[in-house]
Amino acid sequence: MQHMKRDLVIIGGGPAGLAAAISARKNGVKDILLIERDKILGGILNQCIHDGFGLHTFKEALTGPEYAQRFIDEFHELGIEVMLETIVLSLDKNKNLSVSSKKGFVNIQAGAVILSMGCRERTAGAISLPGTRPSGVYTAGAAQNFVNLQNIKIGNNVVILGSGDIGLIMARRMALEGAKVEAVFELLPTPSGLARNVQQCLNDYGIPLFLSTSIFELHGKERLTGVTVAQVDENFQMIEQTKRFVPCDTLLLSVGLIPENELSLGAGVNLETTTSGASVDDNYMTNIPGIFSCGNVLHVHDLVDHVSEEASLVGQCAVQYLNQKTLPEESFIHIETQQDVRYVLPKKVSGKKDFTLSLRVTRPMQNAAIMVKDKDRKVARKKLVRLHPAEMIRVKVKAKNIENAEKLEVSVQC
Repeated sequence: MQHMKRDLVIIGGGPAGLAAAISARKNGVKDILLIERDKILGGILNQCIHDGFGLHTFKEALTGPEYAQRFIDEFHELGIEVMLETIVLSLDKNKNLSVSSKKGFVNIQAGAVILSMGCRERTAGAISLPGTRPSGVYTAGAAQNFVNLQNIKIGNNVVILGSGDIGLIMARRMALEGAKVEAVFELLPTPSGLARNVQQCLNDYGIPLFLSTSIFELHGKERLTGVTVAQVDENFQMIEQTKRFVPCDTLLLSVGLIPENELSLGAGVNLETTTSGASVDDNYMTNIPGIFSCGNVLHVHDLVDHVSEEASLVGQCAVQYLNQKTLPEESFIHIETQQDVRYVLPKKVSGKKDFTLSLRVTRPMQNAAIMVKDKDRKVARKKLVRLHPAEMIRVKVKAKNIENAEKLEVSVQC
């Protein structure tokens, strides 16, 4: 087995990993290694051939590959080392990595590690879909890969379960490929994807969206022949009299993403129940000193622009740690959620620097404000015309406003 040492190791070469590596190099770290299991850099962006990326970062609409290429070009211009087609088998609390590459097994001792592994999709088995197990059932991301990267036709009559952004985008993509998209069915009473995707991908193409509706049985032996759908009540129980059969030969699942945190758990990183990502402070450091987390492996983002922004900050924080300018804090100001706030990130802050609070609400609301308080003292407030669980909210908090704070509370003020 080969052995090597690196100051900074970044796991994952998608938008988060690329931005973190570029930021760390620009902030002075030369000994950086990025590890990517695919043959190319860019991560999920390589199969996202629709536009809408880069509106915040570059002030123009780019496709996923175009957005990724800008970071890939800068990455190579900076001469950052990369290991492609390489899988990290394990990571421990001492920042030792065991990896499998084309050159064999390698043991790497890192000074700091940035986790940027992204997400995987929930499958039919993960949501316990009842019925047979015929061919023609795909996750939306897998279908996107087949259609966009491999030019494979996956079906003619399509049903989509779940209204996440990838599902909405694939509804439009399948329509453009000539397939008949029967409908999108969503268990929740509100769409799970961005409002702009509901409009551009469904409404503009006449694809119906049925809310509070789910699939209760798959039909077909060799190939999917149809699904049984029904409406659900407020407790998500099937309303028997609403059952109906919808014929289709293809089912795409857009039923949620799961951050890829198996390596994190192996290193002893504490995870948050609500996000399934690491518990981090305002430096995006986990409970293991020197291990940082960013991007979709930390919490699922709506926009890649926010992923890049967050990862760039994490790159800076990793450099500060390596330079011993930022050491693990002994005490923190903890942040708690109140009614109508599903989660906040970070959950604890040092109080020594400005930070951005990321959060999601539990239900749609109009003309409300996000309030951050220290007891009865207002710390920050952001007024919004529209709040929706599908849209992440970001609130900037000034360090000077939380001096001597013991605990912060985040709530929705209607």
